Amino acid sequence: MQAMQYITAAVLAAFVSYIGAWYMGAIEGNFALLLLLATVVTGAYWLAERIVFLPQRRQAAQAIEDAAAQRRAELDRMGIKKVDGDVAEAKGRILMQPWWLDWTAGLFPVIAVVFLLRSFLFEPFKIPSGSMIPTLLVGDLILVNKFTYGLRLPVINTKITQGNPVQRGDVMVFRYPPQPSMDYIKRVVGLPGDEVAYLDKRLTVNGQPVPTTALPDFFEQDSMRYFRQFEEQLGTHKHRLLNSPEAPAFVQGASNFKFRDQCRYSVEGVTCKVPEGHYFLMGDNRDNSLDSRYWGFVPDENIVGKAFFVWMNFGNLKRIGSFN
Repeated sequence: MQAMQYITAAVLAAFVSYIGAWYMGAIEGNFALLLLLATVVTGAYWLAERIVFLPQRRQAAQAIEDAAAQRRAELDRMGIKKVDGDVAEAKGRILMQPWWLDWTAGLFPVIAVVFLLRSFLFEPFKIPSGSMIPTLLVGDLILVNKFTYGLRLPVINTKITQGNPVQRGDVMVFRYPPQPSMDYIKRVVGLPGDEVAYLDKRLTVNGQPVPTTALPDFFEQDSMRYFRQFEEQLGTHKHRLLNSPEAPAFVQGASNFKFRDQCRYSVEGVTCKVPEGHYFLMGDNRDNSLDSRYWGFVPDENIVGKAFFVWMNFGNLKRIGSFN
């Protein structure tokens, strides 16, 4: 048992060190991998507790009870009726989980539920930037549907069920292609095979202008400014977007991404042919979004899920609800 204490202390120290190094920026952490390892490790302790450690404690407790019963019988034969010692208290101490099992096997059910929910059903995210204003604001806590586009194995992200096809206008969370450990959120504009053009601040898909209607200006509270606001319809999705007439139309600083030869850049903007198995995504805050115009296409294997609900914004409770 003492050896298990040292082993468990080393395992917990390794987890704490990993989280600490991640928090301090010394390493690039992977939460999905960390949660998987935590589930496997605590699951192993939980199984060992059921098969080995708990039966051993029960056997030891039974041995104490049997010894106490034998002692009482001997004292009865001697005519002694009063017996010192609390057998129930001693049994309770023996049956109680030691700390190293309490911090491993005891946490397994909670960790397993979180792992399953996050991997296959819904995953929470926090909006860190204003690239999706006015649809999503900084500080929105959102839920992402992990099974709409098909279930994927955690960590390796391999699809195991077909799911529904991605639709133009979906708000998608995905692994940022230049740095897959980071999650990004944008709106799907182009599907595989589409030709997407964003020229002079106007979006066209396969040569057809995307319908756009002017709306009253949007007041952005953080910057205390008004922005031109429009309603755009991508497929069946109607959503709002921001556009700044004074911002330049050309794309400045596009990287040398994969399939860049499928894009043509000019002073008017960019035109791209979306490769098979890839998607073209843009932010709703069109002039303040680092998106496919700059770093390229999102491959299917980078998809995390479809964002669909704001479950909390501590600065504005009216934000809670679904969105397009």
